[in-house]
Amino acid sequence: MFDDTYRTIDSVSEGVYKEKGSKFIAFAIPATSEEEVKVHLSVIKKNHHDARHHCYAYILGHNKSAYRINDDGEPSGTAGKPIYGQLLSKDLTNVLVVVVRYFGGTKLGVSGLITAYKEAAKEALGSARIVEKTVNDVYRIEFEYPLMNSVMKVLKDECIEQFNQTFEMNCLLDISVRTSQSPRICDIFNKIPGVVIAYLYTA
Repeated sequence: MFDDTYRTIDSVSEGVYKEKGSKFIAFAIPATSEEEVKVHLSVIKKNHHDARHHCYAYILGHNKSAYRINDDGEPSGTAGKPIYGQLLSKDLTNVLVVVVRYFGGTKLGVSGLITAYKEAAKEALGSARIVEKTVNDVYRIEFEYPLMNSVMKVLKDECIEQFNQTFEMNCLLDISVRTSQSPRICDIFNKIPGVVIAYLYTA
């Protein structure tokens, strides 16, 4: 059975971890695209331009199809991977975690770095509000104006979200339907003569 829910965070949260003079400031940020990730990274790098490292990991997509790990100059596997591990342990997606390191003068070693980046990420995610969202299919419905009442009745009865409406002689609108409900909703519209429903994308 396809699971049509996923876990993410609803706002930015922060965490701090200190070790031997080094300060690790972590930011957990909701993000739904790589473009968003780039914007958040550039803002953090600008705000913390004097930090030694800006390490991060992210997971994107309701099916966790996109992810990336970046050590930003730290020894391979000591920063991005432990941050990514915290995202996995909380089963999150559409989240970027950036850990900014201010070097304190004392090297921490491989195990020390892994612990520091892990704990900083854990702090940020621990203070985030985790929410469960549904995976939705978006469809376009086309119909002649006289069928407006029939279409609107279904939307109202089923509490379906609608947007991008164009109501003229030829009407069209987009709807968002929870994936598990899609076959049933499509079946309802397919039974109304003159209504055409077409799948657009899943979000």
